[in-house]
Amino acid sequence: MAVLLGPLADRDAWSAIGECPIEKTMAVAGTKSAMLIMREAYYGTTRFDDFARRVGITKAATSARLSELVSAGMLQKRPYQEPGQRVRDEYVLTDAGRDFMPVVWAMFEWGRNHLPNNTRLRLTHLDCGADASVEIRCEKGHSVPPDELGVRVVRRSRPEGQ
Repeated sequence: MAVLLGPLADRDAWSAIGECPIEKTMAVAGTKSAMLIMREAYYGTTRFDDFARRVGITKAATSARLSELVSAGMLQKRPYQEPGQRVRDEYVLTDAGRDFMPVVWAMFEWGRNHLPNNTRLRLTHLDCGADASVEIRCEKGHSVPPDELGVRVVRRSRPEGQ
């Protein structure tokens, strides 16, 4: 369990409603279809019809989710044109979208380890072939197990000139 530090330790003195990064992330990518679209983007899918088919949702739902993910800065539209066809948009990962990748892979690992399934899929380190996993590391490079994880308030830096 994560330890709440400093002013966060008194759970009755503050509320995370509207300010929690988990809540804000769920508002952007908290639907099943959004998560599966992001999964497909990591697998290299870029075309609208391919997202709809591979995620198994309607074109209207695909359009809505892709628009939301573009608005959130996780995907960006890039025009392309097949010979003899009209210009269309493909959807590619942004830096923010790539930074979201560990969330999707953590869900992959949790589901593989804790839900009934018979998948043979594994995350793999391409360089050496060993199984890979998602973990939390501190900025000094230490692996941080859940019982050593804390949440603290960091003072915002003031803009220059104030």
